[in-house]
Amino acid sequence: MNYLQPSYCLNFEHEAIQRLIAEFDTDALSDKEKAIGMYTKVRDGWRYDPYSISLARDNYVASSIAVRPSGNCVEKSVLLVACFRGLGLPARLHLGKVKNHIAVERLVEKFGSNELTPHGMVNVLLNGQWRKLSPAFNASLCERFHVAPLDFDGENDSFLQAFNSKGDAFMEYTADYGHFEDVPLEFMLQNIRAHYPHIFNVTDAGTEFKL
Repeated sequence: MNYLQPSYCLNFEHEAIQRLIAEFDTDALSDKEKAIGMYTKVRDGWRYDPYSISLARDNYVASSIAVRPSGNCVEKSVLLVACFRGLGLPARLHLGKVKNHIAVERLVEKFGSNELTPHGMVNVLLNGQWRKLSPAFNASLCERFHVAPLDFDGENDSFLQAFNSKGDAFMEYTADYGHFEDVPLEFMLQNIRAHYPHIFNVTDAGTEFKL
């Protein structure tokens, strides 16, 4: 597999992505510095919104995500993968299922569960090692829920906020679906329909949902 190539969704050659990565696209920065800077920019530059879910292919195009003010975890991860590849850093999408333990009332109301699936994160290859990181929760949202934002140091995984600042359980992973070279829309459709049949009783991957 080639984790440096563009695709319909991971279209890092688009001008919107090129503008986004421009400040890091320089030989003055190491790959580690590029990865840290790009991760932080995507984490905090797009507000996390778990209630806007789309099964439309075009909503998972990186250049489309880049011009929106917010995104869910998969959308923000798609954007970061495209940015990493645009900077010459091998990257891939990683999906799983998570359970939230704080501020779950609206999740339960909308989804009938405090589990979110698929949950998106990113793998990036640095110094010969694949590192796992999640850009979903922007720093201002973390402050609101009294949990430290996930920082990435370029050397260790950064994908799980298990506890908040009070020591209360914040989130946990309950399933790992592995990594993908491109955005697996058909898998995502099947996964969402299986977990939320009372909401997503659809057969067409062009359907969008705003909860």
